[in-house]
Amino acid sequence: MKLHTLVLPLLAALALGANTPAAGPRVLPMGELPADHRLAPLKDLDGYFPFTPPAGAADWAPRAERIRRRVLVSQGLWPLPTKAPLNAVIHGRVDRGEYTVEKVFFESAPGFFVTGNLYRPKQTTGKVPAVLFAHGHWTDARLSETPDAELRREIATGQERFEQGGKSRFQSLCVQLARMGCVVWQYDMLGDSDSRQISAALNHHYAKARPEMNTVENWGLFSPQAEAHLQSTMGLQTWNSIRSLDFVLSLPEVDPDRVAVTGASGGATQTLMVSAVDPRVALAFPAVMVSTAMQGGCTCENASLLRVGVGNVDFAALFAPKPLGMTCANDWTREFPQKGFPDLQTLYTRLGAADHVMLNRGEQFPHNYNAVSRGAFYGWLNRHFKLGAAEPVIERDYQPLAKADLTVWDAAHPAPAEADPSLERRLLRRWHEDSERQLARLAETQPDQYRAVLRGGWDIVLDGGLAETGTAGWEMRHKEDRGTWIEMAGLLRNAARQEELPAVFCYPKHWNGHTVLWLTETGKAGLYAADGNLLPAVQKLVDAGATVLGMDLLDQGEFLAPGQTFRQTPKVANPREAAAYTFGYNSAVFVHRVHDVLGAVNYIRSHERPSERLSLVALDGTAPIAAAARAQAGNSFQRTALHLGDFRFARLLDFRAPDFLPGGAKYGDVPALLALGQGELKEVGGPDAPETAVAWLAH
Repeated sequence: MKLHTLVLPLLAALALGANTPAAGPRVLPMGELPADHRLAPLKDLDGYFPFTPPAGAADWAPRAERIRRRVLVSQGLWPLPTKAPLNAVIHGRVDRGEYTVEKVFFESAPGFFVTGNLYRPKQTTGKVPAVLFAHGHWTDARLSETPDAELRREIATGQERFEQGGKSRFQSLCVQLARMGCVVWQYDMLGDSDSRQISAALNHHYAKARPEMNTVENWGLFSPQAEAHLQSTMGLQTWNSIRSLDFVLSLPEVDPDRVAVTGASGGATQTLMVSAVDPRVALAFPAVMVSTAMQGGCTCENASLLRVGVGNVDFAALFAPKPLGMTCANDWTREFPQKGFPDLQTLYTRLGAADHVMLNRGEQFPHNYNAVSRGAFYGWLNRHFKLGAAEPVIERDYQPLAKADLTVWDAAHPAPAEADPSLERRLLRRWHEDSERQLARLAETQPDQYRAVLRGGWDIVLDGGLAETGTAGWEMRHKEDRGTWIEMAGLLRNAARQEELPAVFCYPKHWNGHTVLWLTETGKAGLYAADGNLLPAVQKLVDAGATVLGMDLLDQGEFLAPGQTFRQTPKVANPREAAAYTFGYNSAVFVHRVHDVLGAVNYIRSHERPSERLSLVALDGTAPIAAAARAQAGNSFQRTALHLGDFRFARLLDFRAPDFLPGGAKYGDVPALLALGQGELKEVGGPDAPETAVAWLAH
């Protein structure tokens, strides 16, 4: 089926404008769009996210490294922020005989608090295991009590056992683990229980852009600026989880080799994140979350770049071969036993750890962390941490603590201001400035490491380079003798990626081995004047013996209907105005265009008559694309002529702008891209820029 049948969804993303019809050659019949999968509807969090196990450990290691780096970059944690003192405050100890419960708050960043309760076993000897418990989307989870009528239904269906202890599944897990000899840190997600500096409305329910936070300086969360710097509430929560590990491991009684993380739903998402990026986690148990289906609906579970080409099963796989337990329920995880989990079993088997992965099936239960699921976790922890409890481990009843006994704020420890926009701005500014200082310090003291960090970050931001793009083939559609040169119009087709680009080669009959890839905002038509002849500067290059390649990048030229201009990038159907719902699952148009250039480079390099010299020209709004392609193309381009002007990703204030790039400002912006590129570079400008560029290239 031709993808022109998908024209209507595309038109919704295009603003119509009056353009002069292109004078250059068409490749496709009028009204037919390229057969390019990128014209299909975008992927969203409800898509399908399969995991393909590797052939073996040698294949898995580089793939796992790149997925892990994707997680770190997407969370704004590449490199990790500087760790300030935690300044932990522990108070309000309650003694329950077998265990104690304390109130804790500490600073994950100066002035930004993590809150929760610390459960400690009594009468222990030696070092003891620790468990981090990240809750999901239950309102005031740590402080809540289940209503009596709901609890009776849960007892009747086997989800809970006790009319007393069943009032709080959150306390139930902590109490049982403390009875088994574990230190337990149950901490609040942003906007929940005692963590109110970032509100629940912002963290979990953000829906509408805040113009006052969309500024080039002192921006707020969810703004284009925050996305360009890879700052998100999800990243803040992941950082809180990493600092929670720091806190737990600062306790003298904790065994650093036996630290586990668990959580259900959104808490399982946090379990996946911290377990993927922090090697100190020895056992993970994400409940009712991992699947090939829905990936997490809350804004706090989504970050730009995170799930482009990967999904939650990939993140779970990063934990291999360490012990990984999971549960499923009558929700989006119900098909996980057939889709996803068998692939994780294959991975663990190939890594020689078949007994280190487990799924406790619970399709008969709704979406929660019930007593049966908790029992599966207790057994998993008991076996792998060698706790010595009799199995199966069964919870005993207990008296839950009241909210007043759990909340960390009181007259002696007053709560910080809630939903403080000035704190939000300061936090993001400090995060950005710390990243800038770290990069500057590396550039001065460890230049090789500095370039490695930049390349590692840009590799994820731009979704790879030449190797990831693959090689395109050429299909000739039209060929015309233009006297001293041949005009060849056709399609650069990348079958593996299901992409094709209308392109034109202006090939001199006496070719000198030099090929120039010339980008313009109107695609290949930008090489031509209104009368159908090549522009004078392009003609000079051809007359000098160079082949000039013009191409329609995604959403240029023949990707558009006559009279259309591409002014607004598509977004997923989700009505909430959070960029991560689109760019957490799909590459930006800018990235696709960079890969279009890289695909052409691969074609030229693999041609039976490869070019002796390859140059790149972009003298209009395509210059940032050219700069990014050059940075990712290794030594492919001997010379590059650009007119960038003052363009910076950090100055874009619309996440639907065609040049919007999540992470574009994080790693040095355009100047860093220019520094990473190889070959000679000339920046030109003014009305004589084409002639200046051509004279330099032809020299």
